[in-house]
Amino acid sequence: MATTRKRILPSGATSWQADYRDNAGKRRSKQFAKKSEADAFLLTVRGEVRAGMHVAERDSPTFDMAATDWLEKLERDGLERATTERYRATYQTHVKPELGVRKLASITPGQLQVFVDGKAGAMSLSSLKKVRDCLRQVFSYAVKRGKAGMNPATDIDLPQPRRGQKEPPEMPTKAEIKRIVEATPAKWTPYIRTAVLTGLRASELRGLTWADVDLGRGVISVTHRMDRFGADGPPKSDAGRRDIPLSAGTVDMLKTWQETCPKGEANLVFPAPEGGALSHQNFLRRVFWPTMLKAGVAIDTGKVDDDGKPVLEPKYTFHALRHAAAALFIEQGFRPERVKTLMGHSSIQITFDVYGYLFPKEDDDRAAMAQIEDNLFV
Repeated sequence: MATTRKRILPSGATSWQADYRDNAGKRRSKQFAKKSEADAFLLTVRGEVRAGMHVAERDSPTFDMAATDWLEKLERDGLERATTERYRATYQTHVKPELGVRKLASITPGQLQVFVDGKAGAMSLSSLKKVRDCLRQVFSYAVKRGKAGMNPATDIDLPQPRRGQKEPPEMPTKAEIKRIVEATPAKWTPYIRTAVLTGLRASELRGLTWADVDLGRGVISVTHRMDRFGADGPPKSDAGRRDIPLSAGTVDMLKTWQETCPKGEANLVFPAPEGGALSHQNFLRRVFWPTMLKAGVAIDTGKVDDDGKPVLEPKYTFHALRHAAAALFIEQGFRPERVKTLMGHSSIQITFDVYGYLFPKEDDDRAAMAQIEDNLFV
């Protein structure tokens, strides 16, 4: 029997005690400042007890205990290391400081919504989604193991961007691409040119082997990728397995590169100088960023160095070359479904979400319809 009763504390203050029995028949109680809070608590508890899912706050682990167990499980299950580390960084930076010491049973949906709302102004939407995913997955893990009675993170709302608010991805212009390629050291030119002309992800370029490159047919087959820790694995999704056609010029470039590139056991197309797996951070720091600065593809930070010279920073990320490749595909007239395939997107919606603004607009369609009419009747 679940009841709410009024209590007068030794201090003279009034509290409301919610009494109930858990799934094992053990008497439990919890005090609240307001009767409405105690009644709402009992309403939730009754449902959890009926479903056999209730966990009393006294027996509940802290969020940090559950999150630690969850992260360890991700590692045991062999989840890609980069993904696990991303979850870990999100938890340690954005969740643990405020929620780590809280008991899972004490956290309500409303509290989590307020928690996420409080971060909305200081974080990008993509970072906020990572926080929400972390909350959801920790609670889901705990519920499945009887450590929490419910998942209060299920219905967290995120701020919706206003129409037209989304910024297009940053990417170099064709003139900037030419300058970057011209400034690239010769031994790295095949890597940069292949990135621009194929749209391959950095992890796909790192994992590319000569067995994946058919220079006779002029095709690169994407069958696996290598994360930034050097671990080889499958593409991000089934759509990531794809064939990328190569131009005659790219085939000739890769034939020449195959003769001179560093050799290693993995037979990588773009290895590190000693033949092993390429470190993405080393490549950025030693090659890509200096190359952009040399090419003048940079932004002025507004600061000056000790000699009074402006401090410049590289203008783009390496991923921007992938965006540039997609833009070139679309400019060349490739249809959305073909761009989706070449980019390895898991759905056409992703293609439109990122690159929809680049596809021909209504005026272009009208011109095409007029051309059809002229061809038929004029």
